[in-house]
Amino acid sequence: MTVVPPGSAVGVLGSGQLGRMFALAARRLGYRVHTFSPESDTPTGQVADVEITASYDDLDAVRKFARGVKVVTFEFENVPAACVTAAEECAPVRPNAQALHVSQHRLREKQFLSQKGFPVAAFRHVQNLGELIAALAALGTPAVLKTAGFGYDGKGQRVIRKSEEAAEAFAALGGREAVLESFIDFSCELSVVAARSINGAVTDWGAIENSHANHILDVSVSPAVTPTPRQSAEAVKIAHDVLRALDVVGVMCVEFFLTKNGRLIINELAPRPHNSGHLTLDAAVTNQFEQQLRAVCGLPLGATDFFASAAMVNLLGDLWTKGEPVWQRALVLPDVKLHLYGKAEARPGRKMGHLTALARTPAEARDLALTARRALTPV
Repeated sequence: MTVVPPGSAVGVLGSGQLGRMFALAARRLGYRVHTFSPESDTPTGQVADVEITASYDDLDAVRKFARGVKVVTFEFENVPAACVTAAEECAPVRPNAQALHVSQHRLREKQFLSQKGFPVAAFRHVQNLGELIAALAALGTPAVLKTAGFGYDGKGQRVIRKSEEAAEAFAALGGREAVLESFIDFSCELSVVAARSINGAVTDWGAIENSHANHILDVSVSPAVTPTPRQSAEAVKIAHDVLRALDVVGVMCVEFFLTKNGRLIINELAPRPHNSGHLTLDAAVTNQFEQQLRAVCGLPLGATDFFASAAMVNLLGDLWTKGEPVWQRALVLPDVKLHLYGKAEARPGRKMGHLTALARTPAEARDLALTARRALTPV
């Protein structure tokens, strides 16, 4: 095993807030960071040593970028496969191309998980309206229609509550290749963010409980409250097994539904640090971004113990509707931490930053985080 030592340059495909937090962790450990994306003055680029602005389809630019670093990782999974293949010609890419290939396409993801025996909702491949009607007859309603590829934060999906809505739902997704899934009646949503090293060691931060608003993650709490200890342990075990099945080196998030009858169903995979894991920045000995760096550079994984119960709330662009948030109202609370991503324009639904709150219990942490966010709104 070759270790990529501090002082080396690490490449990041993608340039959003996940890359920014990765770059900050990497620089703290003495690494240099190069980022590659089609945009400039990006959240990652603002804190990286080198910002390359080029299309992911410009494979010569990708190769040149990869030749300038010792290892490549990514913070954005919707990178074309050809881009990853080109980068692999010049430097190791971690996680590997298979993990990216599987997790960036819902159909491939469902098929992979199902074939490996992991728990997923019943699903059907849909390529046209006729297949959708047949799939609805097989799975029943309600059901969820999702585009097969390139979806996140609830984009590219529609709930179908009765078969008569099929044509409208298929048209709303642009008639693209899709996956129809049985609707899951769940008691809560969970995520397990885990990391796997080059030598196969796996660590995690336990089960994190998540709440969404308008299909975007709103609040994350650790440790998870709703599941039993047995259910949380089962979610962690499944996540470890998924990382091993995909031979992941790096960080991956496995998102779950916990059904009302106590079953765990995998919803999605994300082969990178995850929004729900942001609370580890302030609450854990080793946060998810440092762990990603350790994993892809061949270093030992760090301890994942928590200092306290924690909650994270997203700060979306909607918060700026009435003017600049009043930051001091949140920062006066000693157990609240503010993270902003350096995005110049606040748009509704756009992730601009997050708050983390620490407390004795998960419920107290959640209440504190929500109180801090409410305080930000100008009167």
